[in-house]
Amino acid sequence: MAVFEVKRGTSPVILGFPHTGTDVPVDIRERLNDNGRILADTDWHIHKLYDGLLDNVTTVRATFHRYVIDANRDPEGVSLYPGQNTTGLVPETDFDGTPIWKDGQGPNQDDIVYRLANFHAPYHAALAAEIERVKAIHGVAVLYDCHSIRSLIPFLFEGKLPDFNIGTDSGKTCDAAIEAATIESARKAEGYTSILNGRFKGGWTTRHYGRPDTGVHAIQMELAQSTHLASKAPPFAYDAAKASRLRDHLKTILERIEAVALGLKP
Repeated sequence: MAVFEVKRGTSPVILGFPHTGTDVPVDIRERLNDNGRILADTDWHIHKLYDGLLDNVTTVRATFHRYVIDANRDPEGVSLYPGQNTTGLVPETDFDGTPIWKDGQGPNQDDIVYRLANFHAPYHAALAAEIERVKAIHGVAVLYDCHSIRSLIPFLFEGKLPDFNIGTDSGKTCDAAIEAATIESARKAEGYTSILNGRFKGGWTTRHYGRPDTGVHAIQMELAQSTHLASKAPPFAYDAAKASRLRDHLKTILERIEAVALGLKP
């Protein structure tokens, strides 16, 4: 199977989708238990949610599921949030801490090496190539990494997550003007809550590529799934009415980021 999809555009903005894929090779799926096969931790419908919001935007989407290997984790397996519960490069549990593999059939080191080479690395090679291509056009490139998650997951965090969770690794991964445009637009979105560098400060993708001094900026948007899903349980249906309202605000955010990017000096 193709492990990634690329749509090329000429905007300085690139949308990354590391967690919307649901493809699981048969040999791996057979090792998942009944809980794992639900694929509950998918960023459901996020590529649909963002589709058509920004003209000429480049998109790079992983088609494989995060249970195969997580495209937004450090390939060395280093934790993004030391001391806090999280899931690893190849998850052993779901976001509730419940096992996803049949007894004795979880991934071993050979599995991880294979999946790094055949899933994780190709996705990031494609993403890196698009960043360089877009940067060659404008002198700058902005990676906007698209995510979603349930707003209530006691295993991962206390309380209820805001609707817009913006991560820049405390301002390290993008120009301050990009960060400001994003959080200001989110705060003006009536009926929604937002936070900057809260529980989610940006995953490995954002931290790895975000190098403002080189003209490459990165920012993560983690959306609460209650903003666009009909239910937090299977079949995780897309709520078109909720999504339509949300899309208006996401469009504003992306357009503001693009405008800022076009004004940045290489």
